[in-house]
Formats: sequence, structure tokens, C-alpha cells
Amino acid sequence: MVVFTAAVFVSAFLLFSIQPMFAKMLLPLLGGAPAVWNTCLVFFQAMLLAGYAYAHWCATRWEARRQTLLHLVLLTLPLWLLPIRLPEGWIPPHSGNPIPALLAMMPLSVGVPFMLVSTSAPLLQRWFAATDHPHAANPYVLYAASNLGSFLALISYPWLIEPRWRLADQSALWGVGYILLVGLCAGCALLVWRRQRASPQATPLKTGPAAAVGTATPIPWGRRWRWVILACVPSSLMLGVTTYLSTDIAAIPLLWIIPLGLYLLTFVLVFSDATPLPHWLMVRLMPGAVILMGVALTSHAIRPTALLLGLHLVTFFLTCMVCHGELAKDRPPPQQLTSFYLWMSVGGVLGGMFNALAAPLIFQTAVEYPLAMILACTLLPPDPEEEETSLWWLDYAWPVAIGLLVLALYLTVPRIPELPTAAQWFLLWGVPPIICYPFRRRPIRFGLCLGAWIFIGTILAETMYKTTLEVRRSFFGIYVVERERTDGRVFHRLVHGTTLHGKQDRDPARQREPLTYFSRLGPMSQVFDAYVAHGAPPRVAIIGLGAGSLGCYARPGEEWAFYEIDPTVLQLASNPAYFSYLEQCAPSARVILGDGRLSLAQAPEGHYGLLIVDAFSSDAVPIHLITRDAVQLYFSKLGPHGVLALNISNRYLDFRPVLGNIATSLGAVAMIREHRDIPLDAFKAGVTGSVWAAMARGEEDVGELLRDPRWKRAPVQPRLGVWTDDFSNVASVFRPQ
Repeated sequence: MVVFTAAVFVSAFLLFSIQPMFAKMLLPLLGGAPAVWNTCLVFFQAMLLAGYAYAHWCATRWEARRQTLLHLVLLTLPLWLLPIRLPEGWIPPHSGNPIPALLAMMPLSVGVPFMLVSTSAPLLQRWFAATDHPHAANPYVLYAASNLGSFLALISYPWLIEPRWRLADQSALWGVGYILLVGLCAGCALLVWRRQRASPQATPLKTGPAAAVGTATPIPWGRRWRWVILACVPSSLMLGVTTYLSTDIAAIPLLWIIPLGLYLLTFVLVFSDATPLPHWLMVRLMPGAVILMGVALTSHAIRPTALLLGLHLVTFFLTCMVCHGELAKDRPPPQQLTSFYLWMSVGGVLGGMFNALAAPLIFQTAVEYPLAMILACTLLPPDPEEEETSLWWLDYAWPVAIGLLVLALYLTVPRIPELPTAAQWFLLWGVPPIICYPFRRRPIRFGLCLGAWIFIGTILAETMYKTTLEVRRSFFGIYVVERERTDGRVFHRLVHGTTLHGKQDRDPARQREPLTYFSRLGPMSQVFDAYVAHGAPPRVAIIGLGAGSLGCYARPGEEWAFYEIDPTVLQLASNPAYFSYLEQCAPSARVILGDGRLSLAQAPEGHYGLLIVDAFSSDAVPIHLITRDAVQLYFSKLGPHGVLALNISNRYLDFRPVLGNIATSLGAVAMIREHRDIPLDAFKAGVTGSVWAAMARGEEDVGELLRDPRWKRAPVQPRLGVWTDDFSNVASVFRPQ
């Protein structure tokens, strides 16, 4: 038991430590988008499916001893691929959708080792079932050990591995762990050879398919598809929650790992012999959590942040506990163990593919997230008494009634100005869930009622509060162009996720005025003054286009270049019906498509006088744009007296000490200005707060800023270390709201 448990644990630890490590290797080449992790997850799920298919084929075609020989030979094949790394010289497409190139590259670098490691858990359980150990009849106990190893790997990565080792060191350590796994599997094989059951009648693994299945009843196709659906929904939800977290904070392993860790923890709990969270309790708690999520989604709540994050994660956890609990209740005998894992893996792959590949093509907004939640509600175990006493057609009549009620409330309640705010809130977001909740014992009715409420309520809420001009979705996220009316003035806004990325006053007299983070009242006006004052080259580069607001600072005779990774942003910013900054302020500016850092590397040395980094993914700053390697590249492209400006405004991450440490290590100067106190009239005119950093090789290049008390030197915190492409620790600068 010790040897098999250790082998299963190590294989699971390797399986789930390589995922954040390899995805982090990819981020600098793919703009730091949250979709990088989702795409990686789909690939890893596909490799897991391939591994389980191989394990199932072995278990049904070969007897135990021959399985061990074949598997040990295959395990030695990836040794020549170690340490894990990206193919030398691999660069994704500079524009368009990079998913095909990414999926084509991953099998060459990480696919074979990952697939073979993934085969270990089901095969080792089958081998254990073939021994004469007293617990051989219940090999599922090893599945709990496997998921525990996976969970610990994910938890240790952001808190233990990432802060202490560079990526190159992590890859080397992973290679050592792989060699250890090969040794443990060899030990398990030896035990199978020495302690295989002597009685053919008692041996669940015999030569030939029929003997491998033994006397177990063949699995009906309906039961298999139920396994697929029960595995598919939590997988889809996991990617939905991950996108929600990493879009507004950062595409970092810490936030990838939390949902995946909870996902695996539910497997540990439901497959353990004595779970502290009984299935009946999870079934009762889940409907209430989903109801609260419906309120948050239909009301478009974004505060308080910590409470909302907790609600998303708790709802996700309870949903996984219910779906995986249903799987655990329906698991087959050990003879059909590999088939069970195979069909569960099919469901996991389908859920991942739906979110990462299909949904961006089908939906303009993130419909897949609430859709998976609603589908999960239909999978709740039904109450037999309710089924006997209720008419089936009401399962479809009630959702229609709920939809009509929500429609009526949203169309009438806002038109009653004398109605108190609390009463309006109760009618819009209190009445529908109160009606839906009692149907929780009828899963189909409950899920359809929730769907009618959430989707109709979400669409109407959008109409009530703002006018959406266009919605576009790409690999890098969802962009919304909105019309906003404030005190008789009309603005157009570019929103990505929950973050504003540009705003323009549509009054022709004010269309050339930069707003939001770029206003002339804020730090950017001073940065441009500092750049002009010292005779730097008259050329400006900006990483991140947004709505093109910064173009308003262009002066006659200057050469401007915008570096933008997403063609969708260029299409929206250059459409004069939405924004006219480019057309009116910087008509001669070049827009270079591709990752800003990779494209900038092609520029001549010392070419620019001012370089501005304003690249966001919703509220997340791509980490690879603020490392020492990145700053060294920026400085190499700046001429004498050149200035580097970085927009580090963020609700959750404090990048000031990161830049302070980098500046100190390079012998440069870094100044920070926090523009927080915005007068009410300026706020109504479109000015928002921001935090900007200005960096230069010497103090004389930012002399004006040094003399302004609003600008402070960037703090230095040695404990954070100096961030590089090979090392960063985002958890250390996280500040919960």
C-alpha cells in the first residue's frame, strides 16, 4: 500500500505542477491573456483523455505483468525530452488567434511526458487490484491519494515553488521527480509480479477482454453519458471561474490554481471513505448558492470584491461537490475502473473545449459561465415524492411564467420614480429568486426557471443602465463599446471585462481631449512635459492602443507608433462612429499588430524618446511587461534622455515596489504618482484616478518630476526580489479589496 500510494501521489504531483509551470513559460509570448491558461487546460485535459484511453486499452487487452513491462518501457521514452522547455525559437503568430499554433506546439514540448504521467493513476490502481493485498478489492482509495497529490501540487506552486525557484530550476526539479516516478512504478511492477493473486477466479485482470471485465455487468450507454455530463459541467465551470478571476486581477498561476485546486479537492472528498462533507448536505446548500450567484449576475455587482470572489468560489465548490458526488455514488466495480475514468475524462475534455474553443466562436459574451451553472442545477438528484405529485408539463410552464414576470418587472419598476430604491431592488432582484427557490426539489424546473430569470434579467439590466453599441470577443477577452449620458453630455466608452479602457466626449468641441487615466489633470501631462523638456528623440511608442486616447498628446513633427496585440481593439478604436482620437489627433500614427514587447524588439536601438506601457487585460497588467528583462529592452529602445512611463493602476496588485526593485538593480530612477483625488466636475467630465510610474536612466531626465511633491520615489522592498522573465511572485504584491 505504501509503495502504490507513493507512486500515485508522485504521479499526481508531477501532473499538476507541470501545468502552471508550463503555462507561465508561455505567458510572455502570448500577451499574458487569461485565455492562455484555458487553452493549456484544454490541451492537458485532452492528453489526460489520451492517457486514460491508453490505460483502458492496456487493462482490457493485456494481463497485469505484460502491462507493467510495456508501461515501464514507455515511461523511459520522455527522459530525452527533459528538462521541459519551449521549443527553441518558437514564436506564435503576431496577430489573429494564436490557439491553433499553441495547440500544435504543446505536443512537441510537453505532450508526451504529461500523457505518460497521466496514465499512472488508473494503471497503478488496476495493478493494485491485481495483487493479493487485503484492500485490493477497493482500489478507489488510491484515487483519493491521487487527487490529494494533485491538490497539494497546486497549492504548493504559488506559495512554495514559484517564490523560490526560477522557471529553469522548476523544470529541472520536475525532471528529478519524473525519474523518481519511474523508480516507484518499477517498484509497483515488481510487487505485481511477486504478489499477484494466485486464484484465476479472484483475479480481476486476466488475459483477454472478457476476463478483464470479469463477471461485472456491461455498462449501459445511458450510464456512460451520465458520467460524461456530470464531469463536463464542473470542468466548464472551472474555466468560467478561472476566466472571471484572472481577467480582472492577473493571468498568474495563483489565480489559475484556486479553481483547479478546489475542483480536485472535491474529488478527494467525495471518493474518500469518510468525507466530512456529506453528499446530502451539498445537495441542500448548492441551490441557495446558485440563487445568490443569480442575484450577483443579474445586478452586475462588482463590489464588495472579496465577498463576490468568495461567492463565485463557494458556488463553484458546492456545484463540483454535487456533480462529483453523483459520480462517486455511481462508480462501477474495480473491473470497470479504467472505463469509468475514461468516460469522466471525456466529460472533462468536452467541458474544457466548450469554454476555451467553442464558446468564443458561438457567444459574444461569457454566456458559457451561467449556462454551465444552470445545467448543473438540472443535474441535482430529484426528490421522488416531488416527481410523483407534480405534473411534468409544469416543468416548462413555470420557466415561461418566470420569464414573463422578469420582463414585466424590468420594464415597469424603473419607470416608477416615486418607488423607494429598496423596493425597486426587492422587486427586481428579490422576487424572482424567491419564486425560483422552492422548485429546487424538481431539478429540471429549477434549472429552467433560473435560466429564464438570469438570462432575461441580465439582458434587460444591460438595457436599463447603458446603451451597448457593439460587443466583440477575441482570444484576449470581451470588448464592449457603450454610450453613456451624464449631465447632458454623451460619452463613448471602451470596456474590457469590468474595466474602462477609454472614454471620449462626443461633443465635437471636446473630442480631442484625453479622458480617464490619460487626462491633462493627471500624471501623463507631466510625463509628456518631461520628455519634451530634455530634447529626447521626437518619436513616441505606446504599448497598448485602447481607444487611442494618448494620441491627443501628439505634437507636430513627432513620429508616433502604437503596438497593439489584438486586431479587435484596432478595429474598434479606428471606427470614427465610436472613437475619433486616432483620426483627429494622430492620423499619421502607425499601429503595429502583435505582442508589444516582441514587436518592440524589432525597433532600432535608441529610436524613441518616450515609451509608454499601457497594456491591460481588463484590470490585469501582463506580468511579462514589467520585469527587469522588459525594462532593459525598453531602455535599449530609448535614446538619450528618453523616458519610460508605465500605467500600473490596479485594484488588486501593488506594482510600486516591483518597479522600485528593478530600477535599483539597473541603477535607474523610478518615480510614482498616484492621482486619486478627482474633483466632482472633472469626474463628471470623464477624468478618473490612476497610478503612473516614470522611469529613466538618470535623475536629470525626470528632473521636473523630482521637484513635484506629488511624485514619490518608487519604494524598494528587497524581500520581493527582482522580477525577471524567469521569476515573479505576484502573491507578494496582492492587496485584497
